[in-house]
Amino acid sequence: MEINEITIGTRGSILALVQAKKVKKMLTEKYEELRKRNDFNGIKGFDKNFPLKVNLEVITTSGDKNLKDFAKMKKAIQKDLFVKEIEKEMIENKVDLAVHSLKDMPLRTPEGLLNACFPIREDNRDVLVSRNGLKLKELPENSIIGTGSYRREKEILNLRKDIQVKPIRGNIHTRLKKLDDGEYDAIVLAAAGLKRAELENRITEYFDVDTFMPAPGQGILCIQCRENDERIRGLLEIINDREVTLMCEAEREFSRIFNGGCHTPIGCSSVIEGDILKLKGMYSKNGKRIFKQVEGDKNQARELAEKLAGEIRNE
Repeated sequence: MEINEITIGTRGSILALVQAKKVKKMLTEKYEELRKRNDFNGIKGFDKNFPLKVNLEVITTSGDKNLKDFAKMKKAIQKDLFVKEIEKEMIENKVDLAVHSLKDMPLRTPEGLLNACFPIREDNRDVLVSRNGLKLKELPENSIIGTGSYRREKEILNLRKDIQVKPIRGNIHTRLKKLDDGEYDAIVLAAAGLKRAELENRITEYFDVDTFMPAPGQGILCIQCRENDERIRGLLEIINDREVTLMCEAEREFSRIFNGGCHTPIGCSSVIEGDILKLKGMYSKNGKRIFKQVEGDKNQARELAEKLAGEIRNE
């Protein structure tokens, strides 16, 4: 392997590849930009006289193999199913880093690995994609909406109790095909995935975060690497976004407090305005939807998450 060569491990789905290629582009372009500067002293482990070479390694995960067996997916820790093989490849030094959607990441990072970089956040809202172009409030009674998320199911039924919610699995394109084939009248997806896959034209309706709360970390890309790999960590610093990192800290802490997962009915969303972080959260308990919001110093992200969780628990 050449001195400036690195390998990104990724799932083989269209969206995963789009995200991995996005990070590849960000790294190579930023590195080239830095190389042209007279004050660039280089990054430890890389030769600034040569360009960066980034390879992609496609890795099949347990989640990819088991997508057709929804019952089996329900029994497993779903988030682990889509990342554990990639994490194993990193631990064994077969790949240098991996690109994930943060909302799909388990709350616990395996020993020896680090969620090291959060370079970008896309639109974090959930959206409705309907077969006939009707918005949620316009769908006929007993219409069937597909989702694999308990949070989304609760939010749908909070807005339309006369709707049927039916499980759905698969990547974006698989879900859209099931919708087009008539298995569902509409499905709920993340805006970020559709936009990254250049399928924004399929969106029927964007949900407001106050009434349809996104998953913690939704829209954020997370780059994972070995904790002791100073070379890769130094490289990732050039594309890390500090404000996205703070939003990640707040939302992941909120999720941790409620032991968040695919089957935990919680959601949260944050924005940063100047030095202020504004954090909103939702928790569905015993048929009641609890919504709260807090704001404060952006550098106190975890403390704000604790405050928000406390207010929700005391409701």
